[in-house]
Amino acid sequence: MAKLDIIDIRKTFGPFTAVDRLTLNIGNGERLALLGPSGCGKTTTLNIVAGILDPDEGSILIGDCDVTRLPDYKRNTGMVFQSYALFPHMTTGDNIGFGLEMRGIARTQRTRAIENALELVHLSGLGQRYPRELSGGQQQRVALARALAISPDVLLLDEPLSNLDAKLRREMRIEILRILKETSTTAVFVTHDQEEAFALADRVAVMNRGRIEQIGRPEDIYAHPRTGFVAKFLGQPNVLPVEVIKGENTSALCRLANLHVKFQAPWQGGATGDLILRTERLVLSPRATGLANDFLVPVRHRVFLGGNVQYVVDLAGHDVTVGHKTDGEPIGTEAYLGWPTEESLLFPTEESAI
Repeated sequence: MAKLDIIDIRKTFGPFTAVDRLTLNIGNGERLALLGPSGCGKTTTLNIVAGILDPDEGSILIGDCDVTRLPDYKRNTGMVFQSYALFPHMTTGDNIGFGLEMRGIARTQRTRAIENALELVHLSGLGQRYPRELSGGQQQRVALARALAISPDVLLLDEPLSNLDAKLRREMRIEILRILKETSTTAVFVTHDQEEAFALADRVAVMNRGRIEQIGRPEDIYAHPRTGFVAKFLGQPNVLPVEVIKGENTSALCRLANLHVKFQAPWQGGATGDLILRTERLVLSPRATGLANDFLVPVRHRVFLGGNVQYVVDLAGHDVTVGHKTDGEPIGTEAYLGWPTEESLLFPTEESAI
């Protein structure tokens, strides 16, 4: 394992700038997720680190070695592709040992390394099976074992769980986390799934249009988004257009149609913006909530989701989605919608566009 430094990387495809002056420093043994919507530049960044693409400008350092101009096979990186990219004509063991064979590792050493890799991913005894004889989750483990068998300085994972069903994705998150912790591997994930990023990464870098909007611990960027884009991309947001009526140092009022909403931000009166309310942070109750923002609203729709019920209510002419525990008090055709001032996230309209 080694640290990874991505320094001022820029990559264009014709007139389109895929990665725009991006800099990242990833510590020894750290797990970092590149999170963002399709087209934000995260996979291009990963491919530049892997050596699959060359940057137009900037540098890639693994440890203290500048690998910017080295071909991919001369970089000690392991890659787990979205499609797993297993060789269908090779057994599981041969797939895992392929990289070792290309490096000229002796057969006895390869055999030992393959057995260790199979044990690491809980596939001992399946070395003679072919990929077609394995489940999707098992194929994913083989791809991970193959990448780890060469003892890479940096492990790169491109949407590693996107081909699995929801239940298997949750199980594999835990497995991948276990393996990376056991091996103390420096890892970079690419994903558009925020749950996956939060579950696997020490730090998350939210990308937009080839740049990093915000980077930090999952808990920090979720609780304190710095831009409207980050606030809108994370969680399950309701986005409502508002006008600021009065601004103060610690709290202010904004107008949502005929309602006055309280929030915490030093805004000036007369400004307009987007009020972002996260579905899971709202309270729905048959009685007044006692929170700073508390409105009696009509209930439009109810969707049962197992442990939770999702309601759509009408807040001043806008549909607002709110989560409610299944074992909570029953909600009728009207209810009180409430939230504290700190959950009123307000950003300029242009910042919250995706």
